[in-house]
Amino acid sequence: MFLSRRAILKGSGTALVLGGLGAPLVARAQSAEFSYKYANNLPDSHPLNARAMEMAAAIKAETNGRFDLQIFPNNQLGSDTDMLSQIRSGGIEFFTLSGLILSTLVKAASINGVGFAFPDYDTVWKAMDGDLGAYVRGEINKAGLVAMDKIWDNGFRQTTSSSKPINAPEDFKGFKIRVPVSPLWTSMFKAFDAAPASINFSEVYSALQTKVVEGQENPLAIISTAKLYEVQKYCSLTNHMWDGFWFLANRRAWEAVPQDVRTIVAKHINEAAVNERADVAKLNATLKEDLAGKGLVFNQPVVAPFREKLRSAGFYAEWKGNYGDQAWELLEKAVGKLS
Repeated sequence: MFLSRRAILKGSGTALVLGGLGAPLVARAQSAEFSYKYANNLPDSHPLNARAMEMAAAIKAETNGRFDLQIFPNNQLGSDTDMLSQIRSGGIEFFTLSGLILSTLVKAASINGVGFAFPDYDTVWKAMDGDLGAYVRGEINKAGLVAMDKIWDNGFRQTTSSSKPINAPEDFKGFKIRVPVSPLWTSMFKAFDAAPASINFSEVYSALQTKVVEGQENPLAIISTAKLYEVQKYCSLTNHMWDGFWFLANRRAWEAVPQDVRTIVAKHINEAAVNERADVAKLNATLKEDLAGKGLVFNQPVVAPFREKLRSAGFYAEWKGNYGDQAWELLEKAVGKLS
């Protein structure tokens, strides 16, 4: 856990109940005017859930108990696709989801995941806190959901394997790799002549363990917290995509909350997002060493050949067409020329 219990409790006079398997992480309210469910797909130990607990306590305290945020981590309320359906119907009120998976509903939401586009975090935050992020939030709003202003950090994605390290684009040829249920991933890995398989995150560990797939790709924090190092041998620091979590609200549920309470809730959610970004940065600084100690063998490929392979395979041209000129122009404004 990344925050001490004392630090978490400091913002609230109400004790937090740290839920185990099958129980939410809940900041309980005696008689809340609004009791809303927030679901996510990450383990309790991930920085996102540590900051969410702190956030829930702070919201309760500042709203004088009017707003009770119940946190359901670790796919307790279903797979990503299940929970996306639930937030659209109002079965849950809040959900954090990768833009790359949200793109099954909002095409533009995956643009931050264009392969080998972002060179570093400075470029990511300039784009996602700026014009590109504003454009994506507007598209999410058109789909009947509300996205908070600050996107949470999932991290740059790395490639793990049980069979071999990935040093060059050719190493992906025929490689059976798990990808999330999103066309962008499938398209990118097919451009590398890999064999991508779309599998929900809740099933990734077992798919790797049973060798249904050879490898997967995720940020180091998830490789660590989901213990994927137990079923993988190699980790190639490909940094092939940057991925973040949009904090989504069901529009009807959000608009049912009075404006003064909404302002407080949004303020704490956005502050927690910025704090979670810092947590992930600190975690990334130590994770490589920790994971190496648990048996993962690391290598650092040169990025340029991968980008050139995507360019020559027509990947960038294809996705420029999919996203449209306006979105692509905003992406290239932040990262430079791609297609």
